Amino acid sequence: MIFIDPPYWPAHGTLFSHLISDASLAELHAFAAAQGIAERAFDLDHYDVPKRRYQSLLAAGAVPISGKELARTLAGSGLRIKAKYRVKSVLTVLQMRWDALLPGSPGLGRGLLARWNEPHRRYHDPRHLLAVLEALELLTERAVPREVALAAWFHDAVYNGSPHDEEDSAMLVQQLLGGVLGRGQLAEVARLVRLTATHSPAPEDLAGQLLCDADLAILGSSPTNYSRYVADVRREYAHVAEADFRRGRAAVVRQLLDLDPLFRTPRGQQQWAAQARANLTAELDGLEPEAADPGQRP
Repeated sequence: MIFIDPPYWPAHGTLFSHLISDASLAELHAFAAAQGIAERAFDLDHYDVPKRRYQSLLAAGAVPISGKELARTLAGSGLRIKAKYRVKSVLTVLQMRWDALLPGSPGLGRGLLARWNEPHRRYHDPRHLLAVLEALELLTERAVPREVALAAWFHDAVYNGSPHDEEDSAMLVQQLLGGVLGRGQLAEVARLVRLTATHSPAPEDLAGQLLCDADLAILGSSPTNYSRYVADVRREYAHVAEADFRRGRAAVVRQLLDLDPLFRTPRGQQQWAAQARANLTAELDGLEPEAADPGQRP
């Protein structure tokens, strides 16, 4: 069901309401699209809509509730995004993390964050970077090797939805860290970044296993968070026709299910493996079972 609170929040010379779903983001996006609400009005778990649209949205079926009721409904739905994962908060937290990781190079960190915050990104954005860093801390009990942490920062620093993104990101490592790291460290960070193209680290490659498990941790999240991830990936490929996207996405999901094991570290297997296979299998069941374009990415 779709809910809306009264116009109360001031911005841009008017008042705004919040539009939410208590069931799924897919329902919310479908309702918004049907009512001509621009995608840029979406803010992670709700749409901000101006006062002039309030009555027309009620007429279209949105249920009016108070602001407090809306907040409780959103929280109860499992769709609410925590404050720390909102863009401004995420960027602040990430800049602090970068400054601790590589003191003396704050400008380099700001440049990387500008890349991660490019407007075409919907999943591969600062929230994903923070989630990968937090997953690494979980896997290592907060003792993340420096090269692995740097590789996490760079692994999607170039993201255009292209098969060349990982290679381009690895080249960016060479370009930006060449005067900061020693030759061996530089090569290791670049190697780890390239590894995220296949997520197939060798059995003895602990650093690679850590990074790949952290990058894929979203697959083992709750069904609600997994659905959000899938919806965000679809928005990154909004320019791709639905049938083509479904074929491409099905191929990606099959490739992930073919990874054996999907997670390589003992902690990753324990934490995410079972739920990840359940999520991937459920998604694949809803996709067309046709061969896909190998250029599509998860």
